[in-house]
Amino acid sequence: MVRRIPVRNLWLLMWYASDLFRMVGSSTVRSETDVDDLPDLVAEILARAVELRQQRQLTVGYRDRTAVLNRVRGRIEMLSTERHQLLSRGQVACTFNELTADTPRNRFVRGALASVAQIVKDRSLAHRCRALANAFTMQGVSTDVPSRMKISTERFGRHDSADKFMVAAARLAFDLAMPTEDDGTLDLVTPDREEHFVRQLFERAVGGFYDVVLSPLGWKVTTGRWLDWQITSQTEGIKNILPTMKTDIIVDKPDKDFHLVIDTKFTSVIKKGHYRQETLRSENLYQLYTYIMSQTGTEDHVWNHACGMLLHPSIGVDADETVVIQGHPLRFATVDLMGTPSEIRQQLLSFVNIDNWLDGYS
Repeated sequence: MVRRIPVRNLWLLMWYASDLFRMVGSSTVRSETDVDDLPDLVAEILARAVELRQQRQLTVGYRDRTAVLNRVRGRIEMLSTERHQLLSRGQVACTFNELTADTPRNRFVRGALASVAQIVKDRSLAHRCRALANAFTMQGVSTDVPSRMKISTERFGRHDSADKFMVAAARLAFDLAMPTEDDGTLDLVTPDREEHFVRQLFERAVGGFYDVVLSPLGWKVTTGRWLDWQITSQTEGIKNILPTMKTDIIVDKPDKDFHLVIDTKFTSVIKKGHYRQETLRSENLYQLYTYIMSQTGTEDHVWNHACGMLLHPSIGVDADETVVIQGHPLRFATVDLMGTPSEIRQQLLSFVNIDNWLDGYS
């Protein structure tokens, strides 16, 4: 499945899933046909963010350093000092903190500039990105690119909040370059070879798309919401073994009293059954049903008429079917990730068409 998805549609999913998309909004790309030029757009955004940041000073950080000095600085390394008889030469080995621009954050951005320069179409933009990467090197930033896990632990304060936008652009620049790169030393997955990565990407992309496109229109989009079981009594040990519930996406339109739970799956919507030739995947249906029915009757009354949808990529089978169970419409739909970007957008928008939910299945 992953290998059949066009690279530009992987780019589209990465764009929808990125923090950068949330920061700049959907109007940055004039239309979905512009997705072929998405690497150039992201490279332009990244380059501009770096240039604005360099007009001041790169954020620096402390790092531990050990050196032989003519004076004491920080903590004396007694063993090294004695072993090399440094005192007799008027020297001492010390470990101390020093300010440096060679931080994980700056190394990540420098690496992103060098990476995205390889895939942009505009030669002048590619040269600009390489020049900015070289400028980082001239300021003492090394070429050792940190892992995404390392960067995910970065915290931004008020004094370095401008770095947040720059790092978000760098993260997406790395993602866009991955489908066209060979295996290297970077601690990054390759999405056209790692189905697990694309499965998570699909979920984040759908959530990011709805958040950016629907929120300005008065919708509320929540991703990764934990749900509580409505427990009236329990034994002591049940809390250690009772499964938790975490939804992928919840879409609300408060003025319409509309509540939709979306669970994304990166599998075929149907499978071969024992007694029928094809059937929905029962475990997915049970999961969605449990999300909704476990919240029915709570103080949050919108759950009493909530809708649910299982959203799959189209894998040889297109589907868009709905059933109403105990007053709750449950929809089973697919989105064609091998279609054009504009078709993908229109499909996603059609799934949250309130008229279809409230009028067609009531």
